[in-house]
Amino acid sequence: MCVPEEVPDRFAPLRRYEQIIPRFSDFLAYMAKPLPRTARVNTLKASVEEVLASLEERGIEFEPLGWYEHGLKLLNVEKPGNLLEYFLGLIHPQEEVSMIPPLLMELQPSELVLDLCAAPGSKATQIAQLMDNTGHVVANDVSSTRVRLLRDNYERLGVLNMSVTTYDGRRFPPVCEFDKVLVDAPCSCEGVIRKDYGVLRQLGPGLYRRMHKLQRALLLRAVRLVRPGGLVVYSTCTFAPEENELVVDYVLKRVEGLEVLPVELPGLRHEPGLTEWDGRELHPDLALCARFYPHLNDTGGLFVAVLRRVS
Repeated sequence: MCVPEEVPDRFAPLRRYEQIIPRFSDFLAYMAKPLPRTARVNTLKASVEEVLASLEERGIEFEPLGWYEHGLKLLNVEKPGNLLEYFLGLIHPQEEVSMIPPLLMELQPSELVLDLCAAPGSKATQIAQLMDNTGHVVANDVSSTRVRLLRDNYERLGVLNMSVTTYDGRRFPPVCEFDKVLVDAPCSCEGVIRKDYGVLRQLGPGLYRRMHKLQRALLLRAVRLVRPGGLVVYSTCTFAPEENELVVDYVLKRVEGLEVLPVELPGLRHEPGLTEWDGRELHPDLALCARFYPHLNDTGGLFVAVLRRVS
């Protein structure tokens, strides 16, 4: 695929990934394209069939996401948040790869689930939806401003099984053991560049180091909050190994009794996690993690790891 002349200069900070991202020229070309607009159908308020019929009746064009029955690609909508279906809580604008982590949590009715970095609530409300408003979801976020957005979203979407806390996730109190924990960690956000090219201006070694320190503390807390046999899903929307495999590697080397599970999601292409970066050998099981690059499925970027606490 031919890359426009301005792409190499605009995306210079991403050149560090040229040796780890397959078909790197295609990757750069997709990074220069607008991100498709996608949304999740909220089955807490209506069936998929009812929502699709409403959209069709009003002339809104869409394509179902082939890999996820509740996902839609909106084709002729500039701002999904302006749709009547949004205000009624029938849909929630959500980037396609953002829908992946909750689907890997093996959620069961009546479980106790923690979303450690939950605001503004796309994944937390998806968790509640997948549990059909049963069990209990603790949606935690340290930012009081972002928590207001979280509350707005769960009220609009009809979530009934959620409570909100505002702890620093690194020091979330160990008052109980959770069946499942999601750590959708703050990150350098390289995977959302297709929505915000301003992200490129902030990238650099200092940011990667700061994020790595925060992320490893969050993941360390998460694996200590989950019950034996429970799952921790760790995800970021960045490509930086410092924020992805190096974080998981750090925790695996310091906490016994953790198992890396393979990421299996039929219908979406991904690359395996890295087992080496910058001359450093990493835990071999990190190959079971998944890297979702924009040019593989025409999405944003995502890294995800699934850990089971076996003891």
